[in-house]
Amino acid sequence: MTDWLIELMEILGAPGAGLAIALENIFPPLPSEVILPLAGFTSAKGEMNLPGVLAWTTAGSVAGALALYWVGALLGRERTLALAARIPLLKVSDITRTEAWFLKHGRKTVFFGRMIPIFRSLISVPAGVERMPLGVFTLLTTAGSLVWNTVFVLAGYVLAENWSVVETYVGMGTNAVIGLVLLAVVVFVGTRLAERHKGRHALRG
Repeated sequence: MTDWLIELMEILGAPGAGLAIALENIFPPLPSEVILPLAGFTSAKGEMNLPGVLAWTTAGSVAGALALYWVGALLGRERTLALAARIPLLKVSDITRTEAWFLKHGRKTVFFGRMIPIFRSLISVPAGVERMPLGVFTLLTTAGSLVWNTVFVLAGYVLAENWSVVETYVGMGTNAVIGLVLLAVVVFVGTRLAERHKGRHALRG
């Protein structure tokens, strides 16, 4: 995992770290908890400038988020609703409720969502679907990404050779988030199946 990152940073320097983070936003399996501490460690060795790393990784975060924002914008509300209507167990009302929630809490969600594994990438799509003002989205994404990136780059900078410790602890948090998402999916599917069974029973009665 780290070999290509090291090579990328050796060739491009801080812009290479920014490129890696941009790709991480679009392809979440590329973990920022590896990229950022490694960039911090590389800075500690004097091979990259620390302020430059923070600037480039934040720019990469914003670039990746904007790409997904435009995916959501191009998809649009009507297509989202049409897709929802075709998905088993999913109701259009689920989407409209989510839409109402996002319109109410969207700004906080975009800012704090930049600091939550997995959701860091996903949150950009509904922002695009709802056409959150681009300037507001960019500002909130920049602020949230700067906080997240600074914490992990500085962790790698301070820990130096032990930078990989960050990956271990954050990985535990990521697994917890995945577990909660899976639990929510199971509860959602179970509830919908129960509703469908109850509806059929009522019709037979």
